[in-house]
Amino acid sequence: MITTDSAPRSWRSKILVAATLVIVLAVVPGILSALGKSYYTQVANSALIYCILAASLNLITGTAGLLCLGHAAFFGIGAYTAALLASNYGLPFLVTLPLGGIVAGLAGVMVALPTMRLISIYFAVATLGVGEIIHVTLLNWISVTRGPMGVQIYEPITIFGHSFTSLLSIYYITAVLACVCIYLIWRLTNSYFGNALRSLREDDQCAEAMGINVIKLKVQTFAASTFFAGIAGALMAHSAGYISPESFQFSESILILAMVVVGGLGSLPGVLLGALLLIILPEAARGLGDMRMVAVGVVMFLSILLLPKGLLGETSAIKMARKYFNSAWNSRQLVGWK
Repeated sequence: MITTDSAPRSWRSKILVAATLVIVLAVVPGILSALGKSYYTQVANSALIYCILAASLNLITGTAGLLCLGHAAFFGIGAYTAALLASNYGLPFLVTLPLGGIVAGLAGVMVALPTMRLISIYFAVATLGVGEIIHVTLLNWISVTRGPMGVQIYEPITIFGHSFTSLLSIYYITAVLACVCIYLIWRLTNSYFGNALRSLREDDQCAEAMGINVIKLKVQTFAASTFFAGIAGALMAHSAGYISPESFQFSESILILAMVVVGGLGSLPGVLLGALLLIILPEAARGLGDMRMVAVGVVMFLSILLLPKGLLGETSAIKMARKYFNSAWNSRQLVGWK
């Protein structure tokens, strides 16, 4: 039985989704066209890609409570998979994009299987080591990855025979894929699967006693998260046209983790805000010259000090999801959680 306010809530959710899509797919491109500078479009593309990355890491670290310090490595695996397949074999974008995600996801499973019995800082150090191994491999396996010279994609993004060469058209592709990926991650986090992940984060032994296969669930989560990281990497490779190992160092993993922490652990809307803040703020502060990173560091420090739960904490995000997107939570139907 659906409650009487389910219809208004359904309309509110539709309006909120429509407004978000209008901003991402109409307002922002309009502003970028008015500015007429390719630099701003590149920043917007990077911001959307890092939104996917931060949302994917939030699935592991924020929702499941597993501290991962090597997420940039899977970002790099997806990027190199797409770039090498496109440059060496001429495979189209619609083939290399999912393959980048699949290969990164398989790599995530291979990493997860021997490490998922580790807990706390031990798991974090293990992922740090794996991340460094992958980065060093990308840097030194010159016969395949071309080492520090990187890989360049000469062919433009082509979809169903139509080539997208302008930065604005690439922005539209990035924006659509980012919306799809974030929606899928949102559905995962706000479902029975997401609730099971939160139970692991709070007390995995209690969750196992309640019948949850802890190891299997952790592996599935790691596979899903690294798959989306691979998608982000493939998208970055095609949109930038060039990749090198420098883009997938440990510092990138820390940047992605900072987005999750600043935005709010476990909060997908907060994580997206954190990603936008930490990508756009350094570019907006370029006028400060050498002091701009100091300003960014001060903002990050103050945000953690004054907002320890992030810009938008998990509790607020769940309340918002219940209010706007799932009227069935307030009904007698067994949907979502009580």
